[in-house]
Amino acid sequence: MSLAAVLMAAGSGSRMGFKPKCLLRLNGTPLIERLIECLVQVGVDELIVVLGHYHQEIEPFIPQDKAHCVLNPNPDEGQISSQRMGLKALRQKHEGIIMALADQPLIEAMDLEQLLFQFKQRPSHTEMIFPLLDTGPGNPVIISSVVCQEILEQGQSYGCRQWRGEHPSRVHRFLTDNAHFASDVDTVEDIQALEKSNHISLTWDSL
Repeated sequence: MSLAAVLMAAGSGSRMGFKPKCLLRLNGTPLIERLIECLVQVGVDELIVVLGHYHQEIEPFIPQDKAHCVLNPNPDEGQISSQRMGLKALRQKHEGIIMALADQPLIEAMDLEQLLFQFKQRPSHTEMIFPLLDTGPGNPVIISSVVCQEILEQGQSYGCRQWRGEHPSRVHRFLTDNAHFASDVDTVEDIQALEKSNHISLTWDSL
């Protein structure tokens, strides 16, 4: 299966004291590097990293032989703008596109493999899959090329969530208790909670 990924790392980290969340280090390794390596391990053919705020600080951590960076000039317009920019930047048409966030510390390659298996086995009439936990929807999400095209045919305020809301019968909900899909870090309290519950270390370099 031809596979692409859009990894979004454009946010301002406003609730984290205006720091690039993807440069948090999990046991010494920046999150952005971990996510890229996980995506490469599961066989992504094309990887787009969408940068915005802090792009000068983040870009040196992105291996140019594994990923292509695009700059969102208006990242404060929200995640939808980064989704659309990443999808537009894809150079080829792919059967599956992983829409991933760069601030999910616990995501491993095996989690992505689990999600990909569900995408490949999804009901024939569905075009999107997302993990659904007791706490609500998780990430990453996988969409087909059909969804990519239909999103880009809409206006600038239309993204994956809007498509999902309008096409419930074409969405496959992957029911899971894998908390990795629900892990992200928006605040210092989130960091502390993940460190405590998972016995990990999340630290900053001097920025």
